[in-house]
Amino acid sequence: MSQTRTLTGLDIGTTKILALIAEIDDNETVPRLVGLGMVPSDGLRRGVVVDLEKTVRAISKAISDAELMAGVKVESVIAGLSGEHIRSINSHGVIAVSRSDHEIVEGDVDRVIDAARAVAIPADREIIHVLPQEFVIDEQSGIKVPVGMSGIRLEAEVHIVTAAATAVRNIYRAINRCELEVEALVLESLASSYALLTDEEQELGVAVIDLGGGTTDVAVYFDHSIRHTSTVPLGAKNVTNDIAIGLRTPIDQAEEIKLNYGSAMPSLVNADEMISVPGVGSRAARDISRHVLASIVGPRMEEILGMAQREVKKANYPDTLAAGIILTGGGALLPGAAELAEQMFDMPVKIGMPRGFDGLTDMADSPIHSTGVGLVQYGVLHGDEVLRKGKTMGLFKKIEKWFNEHF
Repeated sequence: MSQTRTLTGLDIGTTKILALIAEIDDNETVPRLVGLGMVPSDGLRRGVVVDLEKTVRAISKAISDAELMAGVKVESVIAGLSGEHIRSINSHGVIAVSRSDHEIVEGDVDRVIDAARAVAIPADREIIHVLPQEFVIDEQSGIKVPVGMSGIRLEAEVHIVTAAATAVRNIYRAINRCELEVEALVLESLASSYALLTDEEQELGVAVIDLGGGTTDVAVYFDHSIRHTSTVPLGAKNVTNDIAIGLRTPIDQAEEIKLNYGSAMPSLVNADEMISVPGVGSRAARDISRHVLASIVGPRMEEILGMAQREVKKANYPDTLAAGIILTGGGALLPGAAELAEQMFDMPVKIGMPRGFDGLTDMADSPIHSTGVGLVQYGVLHGDEVLRKGKTMGLFKKIEKWFNEHF
């Protein structure tokens, strides 16, 4: 008889906290979304916790709303991590195959990955992911699964993601304060990719640009491997701030104006169309042209996408990423964003919608939910690894709590 497993993805963003609860049976591969909770977040800045109490309250509210909808109790989460403190490097490892018959086994793969991750990193940084790109057996490259093959020398190319240790600890602390365990901490650009990309896109080459509130995450894939990840310290919130300053209107009104009337390209709006802009305090509202609004939004979007473009180029991809660019996140909903990106990158661009889940599909069918859905997908595809890590982390937290209570 199959058992049902519950997975909870927790997207801890600068402007929102999103909790997604999904269920999956042992004999299934597609999770069913059963609960969703999303609340505003103002305890983080550019993906980093700056107010622990506000962050704890927002996480608790998002989780409780999702629990109420799903009718289940959440005990652990797969949490997302972002921020300008994220760094990534590509590394290389090499070992001699241990068996006398030269057959490569799982232990050899583990050893060569450990050899590749043995790079010097500062004491204030922590390794989040070691992602294999390809293996080389006796100078034969391009191997994805070396187990069972024969060889004398095994090499590995890996992508290593690191984060500031203090930022990681504060995320753990905020989640633990909500009486939740962390099963896994996942880079948000990696998580979004799980919810968006097909095998063909990963093979041909594609860049995922997640336009979040405080940061923009970039992940580049080709030949079925992740080649580069980075985080740009600007996001859709910067566009809102520009509108508030440029039009002298409150932040909440600026956000509403951006969503209803904004455009990333002034050429796409009617210059004769007027909109009403509320004043600050008791100042009267006034009318402005949508073209004026677009002339504020456009340059900031160009700056954000320009920084993302520089990160994409760092991947040293082939002549072209044949599958182009996928825009996702809340910023991708801004009219004209895809057209502007297509013009700047000179590649095909599409808006990425999360895929690969059942259940309450209509509630999570938006680029805003890509990271949350991707975190659940990560838990599905790395189930055993996530469960082992979650149990280990839970044991450490219990030991730490016992020491704090008794000493």
